[in-house]
Amino acid sequence: MDSLLIELAKLRRDANLTESIQDVDKILEQLEAARESIVQDPNSASFTLAKLQNPLKHGFDKVNEDLKRVHKGQSAYGRALDKNLPHKELPFDIDGLASRPALINRAISMHLLREGQFQVASTFLDEAQENPPQPSPMPGTPNFSEMDETEVPSLKSQELQDKFSNMYAILNELKAQNLHPAIEWARANSHELEKRGSNLEFELSKLQFVWLFLGPSVNGLPNDLNNGLSGALVYAQQHFQRFQARFLKDIQQLATAMAYSSNLKDSPYYRTFDIETAWDDVSTSFTREFCSLLGLSAESPLYLAATAGAIALPTLLKLYAIVKEKRTEWTTRSELPVEIALPKSMIFHAIFVCPVSKEQTTDQNPPMIMPCGHVVAKESLQRLSKGGKFKCPYCPGESILSQAREIIL
Repeated sequence: MDSLLIELAKLRRDANLTESIQDVDKILEQLEAARESIVQDPNSASFTLAKLQNPLKHGFDKVNEDLKRVHKGQSAYGRALDKNLPHKELPFDIDGLASRPALINRAISMHLLREGQFQVASTFLDEAQENPPQPSPMPGTPNFSEMDETEVPSLKSQELQDKFSNMYAILNELKAQNLHPAIEWARANSHELEKRGSNLEFELSKLQFVWLFLGPSVNGLPNDLNNGLSGALVYAQQHFQRFQARFLKDIQQLATAMAYSSNLKDSPYYRTFDIETAWDDVSTSFTREFCSLLGLSAESPLYLAATAGAIALPTLLKLYAIVKEKRTEWTTRSELPVEIALPKSMIFHAIFVCPVSKEQTTDQNPPMIMPCGHVVAKESLQRLSKGGKFKCPYCPGESILSQAREIIL
């Protein structure tokens, strides 16, 4: 993959149209200047046009050179892709996505909206509406087309686009190290954030205090009473009172740190005022909380699914080859036949393996807790009970099937 990354860097360096656009602009300027000259003195038309021939030829040659370089970069990257990622037909006979094309369209549309590509998302949705995808029922795969048709149009909501537009506007301000729009948003949504147990508003206000405390030599703000130590103190007096019930200890530490303002690096509070990663951290927290209030995950589900699939695919292809060679079959459709090691950022739900059957629980076979506190899968519980009273396989406790309760992990 290192060679692929090198080629990608070359593509970004060489295969861009910036120089081509600049050269085309120069040609347009020359043509406009010649037109103005001819308008002012029509008798000079032949001389002006003759004089323009060589510059125009040079300009078009330069544009062609630019485009050749772009084409060369794209071709080199294409060859690198073919070499590092050879095209191979997947050997699976069942396409699990064929019966859910509208859900796939919804995932693509939502991803485009989350990335701020509003015009592309709108065009994609218009074309999907004009040519609605037809589901292809596959064996063992449920068809959700009826639900899909009611779900996809909701993405056309202007309100949803406006909210994502607002999110990106605030994130751009955070990149410019301006916390005020994010703080205003958090304050306007403080009730919903507090219900979720979020501390986003305080973290933003805390960073604003630290940003002012570090002074004009760091934050680049005007050197006046609203900046530096005095500015941070005034900000704390105006805004920290409402956080005292939940964050009193943090506020006390910030206030105590003022005594070390002349020697902050050697103080016990140095880490609090180290903002090397603070801006990235609050941007991530803001994105997560903003999406949560919309009922969405912080990361794009399409991105996570595609990345997880790319990680799992080599293992699954290898397993499929072994299964085919030994002429056996996977024993279940509800879970993967092997464990795939995914990053922690891609693990969202706990996995429970029944201690009796040694099988992973599913929606159809959920974990059940008995009165004694031990947990087994529902199917194992049914086999143990046989319709009557039964003993827990792990303790002397006895119960009946109706006493067991499903648990949500």
